[in-house]
Order: sequence, then structure tokens, then C-alpha cells
Amino acid sequence: MKSTKARRTIGQVARAYGACLTVEVLESAEGFYIGTREDDLPFSRESVEYYPSRAVAERALHGGTWTQRRLTAPGGAFQAMAA
Repeated sequence: MKSTKARRTIGQVARAYGACLTVEVLESAEGFYIGTREDDLPFSRESVEYYPSRAVAERALHGGTWTQRRLTAPGGAFQAMAA
């Protein structure tokens, strides 16, 4: 089966909260991650991973090698799934 990892561009966590936002590399105190933002503010963390640099995170995003977080319960519990 053909992988679609590199093709996912809409944040699935953001979508679970009713937003249609494009994934991009963002930065926090924990490091770089793949997430979404709205009105120039972070909205969701989409990747399970944090990365040591923007370049590494960009490679993961464009190469489809990151792991998508997903909402598994209405209470807000998250678990990993393949991107």
C-alpha cells in the first residue's frame, strides 16, 4: 500500500476541534514540533515528537517521518498514530 505520510497538510488535532489549519514547524520551550497556528498563535501540537532544530523538524514534516497525535477520547486524551 502506498504511503501518504508526506501528503498530510491539515492538522488532525486541530480538525478534531473544528479548525482546518495547515501543519507547519513551530517552536516551544521543549523544542521544535509539527503543529498548527491560528491568528499567529499556536493552536495544536500535531506531532508526538519534539525536534532539536528547525531543520530536523522541517525534514520530518516534508519527508513524512513524523508521528501524528490524535484525540482518542472526548476528555482530551491523545495517543500516537502514523502520520
